[in-house]
Amino acid sequence: GKDKGWLTAEYAMLPGSTNTRKRRSTLKPDGRSVEIQRLIGRSLRAAVDLTRLGEVTLTVDCDVLQADGGTRTAAISGAWVAVYDALESLAKRQHRLGAKHYLFGQVAAVSVGLVDGKVICDLDYKHDSRAEVDMNVVMRGDQFVEVQGTGEAGVFSRDQLDSLLDAAGVGIATIQAAQRSALGLE
Repeated sequence: GKDKGWLTAEYAMLPGSTNTRKRRSTLKPDGRSVEIQRLIGRSLRAAVDLTRLGEVTLTVDCDVLQADGGTRTAAISGAWVAVYDALESLAKRQHRLGAKHYLFGQVAAVSVGLVDGKVICDLDYKHDSRAEVDMNVVMRGDQFVEVQGTGEAGVFSRDQLDSLLDAAGVGIATIQAAQRSALGLE
């Protein structure tokens, strides 16, 4: 009844996604999963013009098949491809000119960190587990949607922060190119 749509996300790490079997979430997601679902939803909503959707709800399922660090950022980047594909289908049903009718832009995310004093982009578990600084960066085009950073082993400087954000920008540009390629847009 509000003449606009909504986009929400569900996130789960499947039982075989980790080295040791993760218990299946049967009744309700744990706090970590809820926080990640909210991050994914916020990130994707930054890309979608909800007023153009009409009274449509998009629910994006993000199930982790194989975890090796950066699952939340991988979920965001993959989910944007799924959203674009869903909006293409919606555009056909609503006689629009394609997914771009509903979009503000392209969203992608990457994890970055400082490991042994060096900037690493797209942290795997080996790096993530010993990072001095761990950061998740979400961007729409070249603008930030969300930045989550933590000094895991102390503090970090403004210069280090700038280096991490620069690395994230390069990584996200690469991911955005892969997203466009997956959708046949390049």
